[in-house]
Amino acid sequence: MHNLQKLEERATRPPPQASPLVRQRPAGHWNRLLVRLRQADPELYDVLADSASLDECRHRVYRALNRREEELQAGTAGLHALEHDMARRCVRTLKDIVAPRNEALAGFSTLEMIWNVVRQGSPNGQPVEDGLVLEFVHLFRGIRGRSGFASGWLDPDGIDARGQASGMAPGTGRAAGIARSARMDEVAGQMWARVKRHPSGLNPGLVAQRRANRQRILEFFGASLDDWEDHRWQLRHLLAGPQALSRLEQLIALTEQEREAIALCLETGIPFGITPYYLSLMDMDSADRRRDRQIRAQVIPPLHYVRRMMEHQDEREYYFDFMGEHDTSPIDLVTRRYASIAILKGYDTCPQICVYCQRNWEITGPMEAGAVPARERLDAALDWFAEHRELREVLITGGDPLFLGDGRIEYMLERLSAMDHIVQIRWGTRAPVTMPMRITDKLARLLGSAIEPGRRNVAVVTHVQSALEVTPEMAAAVHRLRRQGLQVYNQQVFTLHTSRRFQTVATRMALKKIGVDPYYTFYPKGKEETSHYTTPLARILQERKEEARLLPGSFRTDEPVFNVPRLGKNHVRASQDRELIGIRPDGRRVYLWHPWEKGITPTEPWLYVDNSIHRYLQDLERMGEDPADYESIWYYY
Repeated sequence: MHNLQKLEERATRPPPQASPLVRQRPAGHWNRLLVRLRQADPELYDVLADSASLDECRHRVYRALNRREEELQAGTAGLHALEHDMARRCVRTLKDIVAPRNEALAGFSTLEMIWNVVRQGSPNGQPVEDGLVLEFVHLFRGIRGRSGFASGWLDPDGIDARGQASGMAPGTGRAAGIARSARMDEVAGQMWARVKRHPSGLNPGLVAQRRANRQRILEFFGASLDDWEDHRWQLRHLLAGPQALSRLEQLIALTEQEREAIALCLETGIPFGITPYYLSLMDMDSADRRRDRQIRAQVIPPLHYVRRMMEHQDEREYYFDFMGEHDTSPIDLVTRRYASIAILKGYDTCPQICVYCQRNWEITGPMEAGAVPARERLDAALDWFAEHRELREVLITGGDPLFLGDGRIEYMLERLSAMDHIVQIRWGTRAPVTMPMRITDKLARLLGSAIEPGRRNVAVVTHVQSALEVTPEMAAAVHRLRRQGLQVYNQQVFTLHTSRRFQTVATRMALKKIGVDPYYTFYPKGKEETSHYTTPLARILQERKEEARLLPGSFRTDEPVFNVPRLGKNHVRASQDRELIGIRPDGRRVYLWHPWEKGITPTEPWLYVDNSIHRYLQDLERMGEDPADYESIWYYY
């Protein structure tokens, strides 16, 4: 296991804004928590409370779980089929968590922590948080067949008194079909009511507000609408550099924390920049983030991020290289982790800096001078692609390569088009989102000119985070690309700010309206500096099963994936590619991720500390969400 030391370093460092430790809670709070644990499964609770040693506790836990498993296998538990299945899953999960092999891999004993807490009646000095105990509360409930999973969160009355799913009407024929259709109307109605909470940038009210914002920005700069539509004007007026904060303070409302974070970025050289167009998408008169949370979170970093970047600024090239790209680069400008595709880094900058950028260790600033690779370096990288005939696709990324000049883009296309083994050229860009006017008719024709039916395709993958970013301007830019035969896809990072119930459903709907196909939804990597943006793995699994599944298949074409550090993408729906091996005292699950090469080539797995479900639900509550709407999250392992 080649990342054990890094795992321990990450796991023992307290995450930012940690909830108070249970040992600091009033005695009444702790007593109530233990009562909930005992009510969830009195037998297992008593095993924890009465065992004199850890070995005895483990032995008795296994015996109790084996008895429960035998009862479930015998079919004598009297549970609904879905509760029966969940009970079996919870039994297996707890067995894995208390297994000595997994304790050795994780470097700690989850069983010992919960055993000590229950036996002593309090944490007694242990740094245990509510999240750990609540994981066991839900595990115990699941083992007893009381997860509530069979009822469903959207329609808790869907199971009748006989244990029959009311979604399937009794009887046969037309009457049953009509009843079923009526039932689906009810479910769809509930879904659309929740989707409406997340309007898109195509909403007429938002369109009007943003036009007013645009006018405010134009008046500030003394510019015209023709200027606004010129991407070169946009690039000359980026909110970046020494004047960025003073200009922003005159244009939009900012909190004190936002001001401090931006000021520190500018003082210390941490990359920061916003395009005038993207600024117009914000709620310019209020900084409470109620209407533009995702937009602001995309470009205005929290203080935690800034301070972490400052702490390691001298070593950031390696410290923040979470994916280990230094170790997967066979030549300058090239990254390769897979058999038939490789990355070409065509441009090392962007006009706008995303806070959680995977390459924050590499990007030096918006539209940084010198970010265009020298022709010799580029030619060497292109020669490498020509020599490696096993490849079939090139992903040109950066930075944002579509902000190169048209001449450099044309040169790369010509070189790659001459390689008969390259079947697809893919451009990774945020241009349609951050500056749609960059997608000119000329650029669209240039990109489309490399398409050769039956031999080569060209695609664009953009990065829309929420429906708020989907605007009439973006729709027009996408249309210009599609008219030239280009396929346009989207990949979303499933951050805290984009993870509310049906928020990603709303994004998929908006994307389909403008002709963009959802491609990937990324579980966010647990980079220390972006911990304010991360979600638990369980939430992306929950979203896929309970929300995305309600859409037609052609709308939910995105695959949820985790870009495992150093290893590459793994499909998170493939439970055989990971093992839950422990829960830390703060409630963070520890997973052993298997490599995508499993069964193909020998590669070591990766130990990974997830995010606390309890803390995540607290974050959602601070954002105005009801944690009860997410209750089933505990049962996605």
